[in-house]
Amino acid sequence: MRDSSKGRQSVSPEFGRSLAASALAFVAADPERLQRFLSLTGLGPHNLRDAAEDPSFHASVLEYMLADEELLLRFASDSELAPETVALAHQALCGPVHFGDP
Repeated sequence: MRDSSKGRQSVSPEFGRSLAASALAFVAADPERLQRFLSLTGLGPHNLRDAAEDPSFHASVLEYMLADEELLLRFASDSELAPETVALAHQALCGPVHFGDP
C-alpha cells in the first residue's frame, strides 16, 4: 500500500522565500540564464536588487523556474531537491493553483 502522506507534503513560506533566493542565485550564476531572466522580466542590474525586496518577487522567481522544465530540472538537481519541491514552495508563497476556475 502506498503512503498517502507523500502526496500531501507542504513547505513553509519561509522555505519558499529561501528557495526563491537560491533559484535567483542559480540563474544569476550563468550569464546566459541571467540575460534571459532579465529580458523576460523587464528587470535590469539597476533594479534587480530592489525587486528582490518585494515579497511577490519570490513567487515570481519560482514561477519562472516552473515555466522552464529544463531549467527547473537543472536547478533541482543542483540543489539536490525533487522538482516537485519547487512547486510546493511556489504554492506556499501563492496558495494553490486552480486550473479551469472562472
